[in-house]
Amino acid sequence: MIYWELFLAFFIPNIIGYGGGPAIIPLIEAEVVGRYGWMTAQEFAETLALGNALPSPIATKMAGQIGFDVAGAGGALVAVLATVVPSLLLMLGALGLLYRYRDSPRVKRMSQWVRPVIAMMMAWLTWGFFSEGLKTAGLIHTLLIGAVAALALLRLRIHPAFVVMAALAYGGLFLG
Repeated sequence: MIYWELFLAFFIPNIIGYGGGPAIIPLIEAEVVGRYGWMTAQEFAETLALGNALPSPIATKMAGQIGFDVAGAGGALVAVLATVVPSLLLMLGALGLLYRYRDSPRVKRMSQWVRPVIAMMMAWLTWGFFSEGLKTAGLIHTLLIGAVAALALLRLRIHPAFVVMAALAYGGLFLG
């Protein structure tokens, strides 16, 4: 029964909440603190602070921590699944619609508009990484890592995961 309650406590806020992690935090708090009483408001605030301090989406981190506190590893798994299932269902539904109407001129125009937006978002992300690299590692290291990564990806066709691991190893050895 506890697994079902954990599932509902995270599935409902994620299915009705709109706006991502920060928008659903009060809904999760209402379930975890108010409805089920698994935590006090203070404990929830501490979990939220810990979740904010770590990278990745806040809702999944909180779900994993609260689920683990309530029902161990199984509880963490159930809570995280309940957090991601709404988005997964929505994506599958949208993919099904796009696939059904893939030959529609409207869908083709829409996908033509999406590509440049994604390209600009990736460019912005790349610029952010480059700027942060300049601040933390310096110009020489940033350009060296970028040039070697570009060569490995484009000319040598090395898998991106290996390029990232090599860059992490370089950073750990020479910048750490």
